[in-house]
Amino acid sequence: MYYYSTVNNIVTTHSALLEKDGFDYVKVHYERPNQDGFDFLDLTLPGEIVHKSFGFSEDEILQLKKYAKNNSSLIWDFAQKGGGENA
Repeated sequence: MYYYSTVNNIVTTHSALLEKDGFDYVKVHYERPNQDGFDFLDLTLPGEIVHKSFGFSEDEILQLKKYAKNNSSLIWDFAQKGGGENA
């Protein structure tokens, strides 16, 4: 996973460009420290499809999906190039 950003103590990382059944996608992972470890959310682009989550409220999940959508073109570009530091 490649680092993308840290906003409000939530770290966002993403995968390289992946392919399944002829379609490209990118995994996005959010992580926030808590008292017992970490809250997390895993989704894929395009579509902001949530696959796993723990510790985030429904409102926070909606905000994180919106963040992914608003940043999807940049994340997608970085994923194609192997992370932001290589873009």
